[in-house]
Amino acid sequence: MDYKDAKPHLVARLGLYCSFCERRVVTQLAVEHIQPKGLPIYSHLIGCWSNFLLACVNCNSTKKNRDVDPESVLLPDRDNTFSAFHYLPDGTIVPSGHAVSRGLQAIADKTLHLTGLDKTALNTPDENGRQVALDRMKQRMEAWLAAEEAKNELQRSPENGELQRYIVKLAVQTGFFSVWMTVFMDHSDMLSRFIRAFTGTWESGCFGVDGLAVSPAPNPDGLPGGGKI
Repeated sequence: MDYKDAKPHLVARLGLYCSFCERRVVTQLAVEHIQPKGLPIYSHLIGCWSNFLLACVNCNSTKKNRDVDPESVLLPDRDNTFSAFHYLPDGTIVPSGHAVSRGLQAIADKTLHLTGLDKTALNTPDENGRQVALDRMKQRMEAWLAAEEAKNELQRSPENGELQRYIVKLAVQTGFFSVWMTVFMDHSDMLSRFIRAFTGTWESGCFGVDGLAVSPAPNPDGLPGGGKI
């Protein structure tokens, strides 16, 4: 399959999100070759469905033609990457305690470095001196603040079904699934709602009906290197 033709099928399966940083990207979301098409050793994987993901311009341009061995990184189509990383209010992402306990810290670190998710925030003020969130780290911080505000609203009105639906809609529009899941960690009902609302997440089998992560990932398609966490 021509990778350009694969895009609508990937969006239908994964949603309009970067598979790595989880941002919602309405335009310029690229079909990403996990094992780069620019390296001759992977020329046989050009057009191979199992070698496709979706990526934003930042993750794609950072990853470039880096050699990727599925055994040595954590990939969102075959590992439970939510279980592998710990998201923090300041926008940083670090290997989770679960990943460390399974001896996967080095692989988790390598995964973050692959697409630059370990980069620090940029200092980008506008003409009035206000900070502008141009980088992914600050956008994660903004998503965290939006999720915290939504959680506080829900705590004031816990039985408000309309508010619950609005929060889920806001999360889907904002992206950063893992941030919303982390902030609402103590709200199992909301976790279940997020899992079902983000395209392809429930179908991945990486979460149970209680909203808790399933690890190792089921890897139902038997993709190479899958099921590490």
